[in-house]
Amino acid sequence: MPGENLSRDEARERAALLSVDGYEVSLDVRSAVGDTQGEGPRTFRSVTTLRFRCNEPGASSFADLVAPSVTAVSLNGRDLDPSEVFDGTRIALEDLAADNELVVDAQCAYSRTGEGLHRFVDPEDGEVYLYTQYEPADSRRVFANFEQPDLKAPFRFEVRAPEEWTVWSNGAGERMNEGREALPQKGGGGRRAGGVWRFAETKPISTYITCVVAGPYHYVTDSYERTLEDGTRLEIPLGALCRKGLAPHFDADDVFLITKQGLDFFHDHFDYPYPFGKYDQAFVPEYNLGAMENPGLVTFREEYIFRGKVTRASYEGRANTILHEMAHMWFGDLVTMEWWDDLWLKESFADFMGAFANVGATRFKDAWITFANRRKAWAYRADQLPSTHPVTADIRDLEDAKLNFDGITYAKGASALKQLVAYVGQDAFLEGARRYFKRHAYGNTRLGDLLSVLEETSGRDMAAWARSWLQTAGVNSLTPQVLLSAEGRIDELAVVQEAAESHPELRPHRVAVGLYRRTGEGSLERYARAEVDVDGPRTVVAELAGAEAPELVLVNDDDLTYCKTRFDDTSLATLREHLGSLTDPLARALCWSALWNMTRDALLPARDFIGLVLRFAGRESGIGVLQMLHAWAESALVHYVAPEWRETGGRLLGEGALRELREAAPGSEPQLAWARFFAAVASGEAELSLLRGLLDGSEKINGLEVDQELRWAFLSPLAAHGVADEAVLAAELARDDTASGKRHQVRCLAARPSAAVKAQAWAQVVESDALSNALVEATIAGFERSSQRELLAPYTEKYFAAIERVWAERSIQIGMDVVRGLFPSLMDSQDTLDATDAWLSAHEDAAPALRRLVLEARDDLSRALRGQACDAAAAR
Repeated sequence: MPGENLSRDEARERAALLSVDGYEVSLDVRSAVGDTQGEGPRTFRSVTTLRFRCNEPGASSFADLVAPSVTAVSLNGRDLDPSEVFDGTRIALEDLAADNELVVDAQCAYSRTGEGLHRFVDPEDGEVYLYTQYEPADSRRVFANFEQPDLKAPFRFEVRAPEEWTVWSNGAGERMNEGREALPQKGGGGRRAGGVWRFAETKPISTYITCVVAGPYHYVTDSYERTLEDGTRLEIPLGALCRKGLAPHFDADDVFLITKQGLDFFHDHFDYPYPFGKYDQAFVPEYNLGAMENPGLVTFREEYIFRGKVTRASYEGRANTILHEMAHMWFGDLVTMEWWDDLWLKESFADFMGAFANVGATRFKDAWITFANRRKAWAYRADQLPSTHPVTADIRDLEDAKLNFDGITYAKGASALKQLVAYVGQDAFLEGARRYFKRHAYGNTRLGDLLSVLEETSGRDMAAWARSWLQTAGVNSLTPQVLLSAEGRIDELAVVQEAAESHPELRPHRVAVGLYRRTGEGSLERYARAEVDVDGPRTVVAELAGAEAPELVLVNDDDLTYCKTRFDDTSLATLREHLGSLTDPLARALCWSALWNMTRDALLPARDFIGLVLRFAGRESGIGVLQMLHAWAESALVHYVAPEWRETGGRLLGEGALRELREAAPGSEPQLAWARFFAAVASGEAELSLLRGLLDGSEKINGLEVDQELRWAFLSPLAAHGVADEAVLAAELARDDTASGKRHQVRCLAARPSAAVKAQAWAQVVESDALSNALVEATIAGFERSSQRELLAPYTEKYFAAIERVWAERSIQIGMDVVRGLFPSLMDSQDTLDATDAWLSAHEDAAPALRRLVLEARDDLSRALRGQACDAAAAR
C-alpha cells in the first residue's frame, strides 16, 4: 500500500508540467470467465494510448499503473524496457517532448476488494459480473494514466468481452463485429453480442470517474425529455441494470421516477443542461460505497434493490442517494476540485442537494428531518474525534484522501451550506451555482473560485464566512439562558455559545429560537419564535423579551445551523416528561438528536436515554427517526451504560421492543421496525424462543410477514446465543442460495459463541486474503458481538500485533475494514485504553492514515468509558 501513495506535492508538480489531450483505453476481459489462469492473480489485458503535452521539453515525469506485469511500453515511438521503467506502481517517463504519445500494454488484476475492476461470481447461477470503482485513485489498477483530478481529458474506451455479455461505459456504446463495423445498439449498452464494444468519446473528465460495467446484467430502459429555455429539445436515454438474480425484486420504475424528478429539479435550478449524454444507473454486487457519480454510468450498491419489505425510510434513502449522485454531474463531474483538499466542493454540495431536491421534487417531503436526525449525527461524531479537520482539509496524499470521505466532508459540509443558504438567501446561492458551472465547465476549481461567485450574487463577505465555517474544525454548543420576571414572563433570554478547548472557534450562527408550552389538550407546541444572529459567547434574543414563560426552549429550532443543542434545566425536565407530546416532527427529531449528543458527551446517563426511548419512541410518527432511535438505544446499551446494568438494560429493551411490536398496527412500517429492533436486542430465553417460533411458523404476530430478509435478521441473534447452529444456517442458505444469502450466512456463522469459531473468523480476515470485500465485512460483523466479550478478550493483543502488517500488505479498503472493524471496542476497560496508548507510543512512525484510524477508535473507547462512569454515578 505505501508504494501506491501519491503526494499532493507530486501531483501539483506534474500538473504544472503536463496537460492531457486524450486517452484511448482497450480492455480485454474475456479472461473473467472460465478456468483460472493458474498461479497468481487472475488478470486481463489493458492497452492504453495516452496523448499529452509537456511545457518543458526534456523534463521527466511518471504515469501511474498498479499491475502485476507490463508487457510493453512505448514513448513517442521508442520501445522502453518495462523492467527498467515500471516499478509496480509507476512508469518513469524521461526526456519528454513537447507533444507525447505513451502506449502501455499491461496485464492488470481483477479485484476482489471493490477497488479497480471488481470481479464477482454469483453463487446462485455461476454468472460473472464486472464493474469498476476508482475514487480516489484506483483507475490506475485498470489502465495507465495520470491519476489526479486536475489532469482532465476526453476518454475513448474499447472493451472485448465474452460472447454473451453486454458492456457499458460513460459514453454511449456500439458493439462491433470482428471487422469492427458497428452493429445495432440498444439504449446505453446494447444487445447481447460478442466481439468488441466501442464507446463514444467522453467530455474532459477526471480519471476517477471513468467507468466500465460488463456482464450478463438485467437491463431496463426509459428516456427523459425536456424542452430547454432556448427551445431546443433535450432527450436523455435512461437505463437501469442489476444482476439477473435480483431482477424479480428490481423496481426500476421507481428508480426512473426519482431520476426524472431529479433531472427536472436540477434543470430548473442550475440552468445548465445535463452535459453527459445518456444516464445509466448500475446496481452492482459487493460495492464498498453507497454509490459513485461516474458521468453517464452511476454505480450503486445493490442493497438499494430491496429483496424484502422495507420501510419508507429505505426508499427515501435510495432517492437521496440517486439525487446526491445526480447533483455530482454538475458539482464534481462538470466542475471538479483541483485536489482532494477541496473534496467538499463536490461532496458537501451533493449531500446538501440530496435533501434539497428530495424535498423539492419527490414524495419525500420530510428529508430535512432525516438530514437533521441521521446525517448530522454522523457529522457530530466525526467533528469530535481527534482526527477532526476543517471542511476544506489538508490532504497530503491519497491515503489522507481516502479517509476524508467522512462525516465532516459530507454532512458537516452540507450543514454549513444549509447555514450559507440562510446567510445569503436561496436565490443568491443558486445564482452563484449557475455562474460557477458556466464559468468553470470541464475545469478544476479551488475554494476561492466558488466564494468569488457567491460574493457577486449575495453582496456578502464570503471570506469571513469561509474562515469560520470551512477553515476551522470542531462543533459549537448552544445553550439557552432564561431569566424570568416576577410576573412569570421572560425578562431576558440569551444563547450561550461554547467550543471545545482543542477547537475554540466561536462561529456566527443564524438560528431560530423556539418557545414551547403545553396546550389544554396536553400537546407541546410552539407559541413564539425568533431568528437571531448568534455571534460570540453570549447573544441576547431581544425579540423574545416579555413572552410568557416557556416549558421548553429549543435553540436551533427549524435546524438552520450546525451545532450541538443543549437545554436549560426546565426544558430538560419538560422533555423527560413530555417529549412524546411535542407535535412538530422536526422539533421532536432535533430534541432526540440533542439528547443523544448529551448521552455521548456523558451529560445524560445512558440508562436515562434508554428510558426515554422506551417511554416515547412508540409515539414517534417519523419512521426514519424511529429507526435512528433504535440504533442509538442499542449503541447506548452496548457502549454507554454501566457494565453492571447491561443485563437489566437489555432485558428492558427486549421487553419494550416486544411490547411495541405487538401493539403496532398489523402490517405497518412501525411493526417492521420494531420487529427488527426486537431481534437486535433479544437475549432472554423467552425472546429467543419467540424468534425461533416466528421462523418455523409455530408463533405468529398479526400482520408481520417474515420474509427472507427478516428471517436472516431473526437468525442472527439465534446464532449469537448458540440456538442456531451450523446445520440450521446451512439449511437457511439452501433456502436462500443467493449472494445476499451467502453474506448473511457468513455473518451468522462468525457470530456463534465458540472460541473455535472466533479463531477461524479471525484467521479468515486477518491471516488470509481469500475472502472478498463483502465477505470480510460480513465476517467482521459476526465476529464482534456484544454478548461475547469474554470470547473476544484474547484478541486485543492479537489486534495490535497484526494491524501494521495488515495495513502494509492489504488494499487500503480492506485495511480500513480490519483496523476499524476489529478494534477491541467491546473490551471497554482502562486496560484496553492503555494497550491502545502503548501501541500509539511505540508506532509513532506508522502510516499516518493507520494512526488516524487507531486514534479515532481510541477516542470512541474513551468516550464510552466516560459515558459508563456517568451512568454508574446516576445509579448511586
